[in-house]
Amino acid sequence: MRTVRSLLIVSLWGPLLSASCGASIFGKEKLPVPQWGLDAYKTHTPYYAKDSPAVILYDEYVETVDTQGRAVEREREAIRILKPQGRHHECGVSYDVDEKINYFRVWTIGADEKQYQAQEADFTDEGDTGIPVMLSTYKYRVAHPPAVDVGAVVVCESEELLKPYMQEKVWHIQSEIPMVFEALEVDLPAGRSHAEAWHQYAGVKPVEVSPNHWRWEIRDMPDLTLRDIPSHPEWGALAARMSVQWGDAAVEGRDNQWRAIGEWVTKLEADRPQPSPEITARVQELIAGAPDFYTRLSRITESIQREIRYFVVSRGIGGLQANHAADIFRNRYGDCKDKTTLLVSMLQVAGIRADYMPVDDHRGIVDPAEPSLLGNHMIAAIELPADVHDSRLKAVVTGKGGKRYLIFDPTNEHTPVGNLPSYEQGSFGILAAGAESQIIALPVLAPETNGTKRKGAFTLSADGTLSGSVDTSHSGPEGGELRMLLKYTDEKERHEYWEKRVAGDVPGAVLDSFRFVQPVALDQPLEFHYKLTASQYAHAAGPLLLVRPRVVGSDVLPNDDKPRTVPIDLQATGHWHDSYDIALPDGWVVDEMPDPVNVDMNFASYHSSVSVPASGKGRLLHYERDFKVVEVQLPADKASEFRHLEGAILSDEKSTVVLKRQ
Repeated sequence: MRTVRSLLIVSLWGPLLSASCGASIFGKEKLPVPQWGLDAYKTHTPYYAKDSPAVILYDEYVETVDTQGRAVEREREAIRILKPQGRHHECGVSYDVDEKINYFRVWTIGADEKQYQAQEADFTDEGDTGIPVMLSTYKYRVAHPPAVDVGAVVVCESEELLKPYMQEKVWHIQSEIPMVFEALEVDLPAGRSHAEAWHQYAGVKPVEVSPNHWRWEIRDMPDLTLRDIPSHPEWGALAARMSVQWGDAAVEGRDNQWRAIGEWVTKLEADRPQPSPEITARVQELIAGAPDFYTRLSRITESIQREIRYFVVSRGIGGLQANHAADIFRNRYGDCKDKTTLLVSMLQVAGIRADYMPVDDHRGIVDPAEPSLLGNHMIAAIELPADVHDSRLKAVVTGKGGKRYLIFDPTNEHTPVGNLPSYEQGSFGILAAGAESQIIALPVLAPETNGTKRKGAFTLSADGTLSGSVDTSHSGPEGGELRMLLKYTDEKERHEYWEKRVAGDVPGAVLDSFRFVQPVALDQPLEFHYKLTASQYAHAAGPLLLVRPRVVGSDVLPNDDKPRTVPIDLQATGHWHDSYDIALPDGWVVDEMPDPVNVDMNFASYHSSVSVPASGKGRLLHYERDFKVVEVQLPADKASEFRHLEGAILSDEKSTVVLKRQ
């Protein structure tokens, strides 16, 4: 159980930890507030919580593990409501088909000290809404207790029989609200060991309260609020947590723990990729006449991207274990682990080895220092033969044994094999390759693998109206995002979307026409051509006319001048280039131009210039800029350099050219 604001991460791969309603008790028995709840109620609200909407006074988990490794989990939690907006910090228990909630009870101690117990009608079930295209048995049982007003304390207690195949507890020790006291106990059978690992926290030593019964305690955990911090990493990448293993991964050494987790995934999926006769025939048809490794590979990957629809059916262990390749191929749909399974199967027919790779599609969630199954996605690691060195295969990493792997996400329908979605670059994944399993850093690709080229030709009228055309070319993940837009929108929606985007750069702009050119091959850039008109683009300043040479396109990330304590998320590496020509109105010439901008950092570079080409006979204004980003994340101590770069970009984007009458 956890208050709803931080329920466990639910995945495309499957819910990693959840719970199932059996013969449960939800307010059917009238019971007084337990003593531990009364004691928690007496806890003074600490000074550091004065600006928070709520505060967790007490939160305790007890995991009681049997000889088979299955756990019963009891949680006790008390939350004080400090502001009206804190009322949504309710209690909830997740459940699925292979778990049983023994009981779930909730009380409120009102600000007037009256006690209330949540009745059966105060509990509701909520389905998993994290993924819009899915059928899932994973749900939340949520309590809406009475009298939850400012000053009240909500007291929650639950007990669940957890999944038999999950032998790990991920303890989320930090929340969006502060926590006064929290504890975790793991009660293990004699002879069973455990292993612990911490993320974004130094950790504490456990106390052995009885033989092989361990308890960790933490006091005064601050909240983690990122609402007012621009360009921050994912919340889950920064929030403190701890994982405890008591299964096969409860061994000495991080490498050994990761290997054990990878071996578990390997065994779980072992029989799933078995090729059927239909799969074999399809692969042979696809690779017939293929001249090289890349052609064989790309034909197979593109067939899965185009022909297998993304759809999630999750029931119990089906949230972790894929369907059989034959069923996926026949039904023509599947989730990320299903698409990976079919890829592994088809590549096997083609004589290419591929392994499963559990990851998270949010950078920073998977931590190499914290061996855990925590994650929400499945992709593939394709083993490259020693003699294959193709420049089109860029997302390549080398494992500890010297083998090279091409990292590929078959769920992303529009990023070609050889490239990698920007949100996965710089992350970590578990290579599930049996005894060779290991944690692997996903690559950060060069700027040339992603980006946009814009070329514009405009005419400025004496009344300040600007009209013209823009031709753009989008490659890599940026091109993939546009392909997704085309797939899920109609002509009217696209027009509204792009007109709004253009108006963000050019206020009052009207999109006169637009056209997409989408090549069949995913590794070819997508083109977008459009025409616009913007009245009052140039502004009069007495006898002068001010015009901004940078017409469309903005490269500024959100930023502020506050002290920085968290890393800076640059989102993606890439190369963006703009070239614009503006034909000046009759009788006007350039009087003043902004200076060139040249900023070179070790993580990015930005160069821009404004000129009046001789070939234009003084009637043409030319703007050129080039922006490259080579890293996806910066440490907090780079904040001043980041601000310098963003300040230079913003100044350049707002700079103006002064025109005067000839």
